[in-house]
Amino acid sequence: MLTDPQRQRAAEILRRAEHSRSPVAPLTETFPQIDTDDAYQIQLLNIRHRLDAGAGVHGHKVGLSSPVMQRMMGVDEPDYGHLLDDMELTSGVPVPVSRYCFPRVEVEVGFVLGDDLPGEDCTPADVLAATERIVPALELIDSRIRDWRISLADTIADNASSAGYVIGEGRAPRERDLTAIDARLFSGGELLAEGRSDAVLGDPAVSVAWLARTVARFGVPLKKGHLVLPGSCTRAVEVTAGATFTAEFTGLGPVSLSFI
Repeated sequence: MLTDPQRQRAAEILRRAEHSRSPVAPLTETFPQIDTDDAYQIQLLNIRHRLDAGAGVHGHKVGLSSPVMQRMMGVDEPDYGHLLDDMELTSGVPVPVSRYCFPRVEVEVGFVLGDDLPGEDCTPADVLAATERIVPALELIDSRIRDWRISLADTIADNASSAGYVIGEGRAPRERDLTAIDARLFSGGELLAEGRSDAVLGDPAVSVAWLARTVARFGVPLKKGHLVLPGSCTRAVEVTAGATFTAEFTGLGPVSLSFI
């Protein structure tokens, strides 16, 4: 484990990389002793820094929620990051690529909570009962680590590589089988990626329940009004200036994001 001064230094390294758009070497190289507990503490240091500057927590995201990604990273459970209100994007407003280091988009079925979730005992049934609507979503991911050379600790410390998000209107969860939502990502009329909602731990509600139980250990609640992104249905796709990405979901409708 790292010392408190080392955690503070690691958080500052990531913060400066984000502000300057100058990616840095993996934290696992700079701090070989770093573990996942250190990484979550580093994430929280930078989240608190942004909250102190006026941002608010709008929800959370789950990463590494597919078996393929877990095998790739050598882990047996997902990780998580924070969604802040200053990360929210709008379909009709083009996003400058220059704000980011190595941006990519992911296709997700988001959950907007209509009630608080229980913590340590949260189940998928609790998630469905508390969800106001499920929404089509695109998550913009980015890495402040050079060339995406990330380990588990690197991505956790870097807020689970989260950078932005946009959501559509959606539907009440009772109107859909959450394990059988087909998702396709297009740009310029070309199909770039496709998948299904059960790619996320077999059921995205399972991912949300895992998140509620996990963050409860840190005294963090998932509250009414929060957005939860449970993980991507498809592979991540690199972003380029001038591109418009549209994700289409059976029964949920589309959501789009443009870049300049």
